[in-house]
Amino acid sequence: MKHPFLLTYQLLIGISDTLTGALLIVAPELTLHLMRLHAPAESLPFVSFIGAFVFAVGLSCLYGAYVTSLRPCASKVEVVWLVTALVRSSVAIFVLVSVMTGVLEAGWLTVAVSDGACVVIQATGLRRGWLRNV
Repeated sequence: MKHPFLLTYQLLIGISDTLTGALLIVAPELTLHLMRLHAPAESLPFVSFIGAFVFAVGLSCLYGAYVTSLRPCASKVEVVWLVTALVRSSVAIFVLVSVMTGVLEAGWLTVAVSDGACVVIQATGLRRGWLRNV
């Protein structure tokens, strides 16, 4: 994987997750509205709690961007990709099952698709050694 593409990818997903997580923490109802999703008012504290995890994944990705921008270190970015792919795959599977069983509304599929896409990119990259060529 070429350095500029890797940096762009890390920044894009890092900024996206960090901002989404921060918004979920401080304004869960507004954030869900912006995502065109709904949650009962009594569940909003738990949505904020979930936001802390989204925020942490985002910061992890930004750390990957930081490492990439300074002096690319494949092993550090590989760890970021492995850990965030594990979290994202868990989220994608949970959301997919929850939508299929009617626990979550269909709009949540956007979360499963975006996390699933990152998992596919990162798992493929790890398996094929994309980061070793940075």
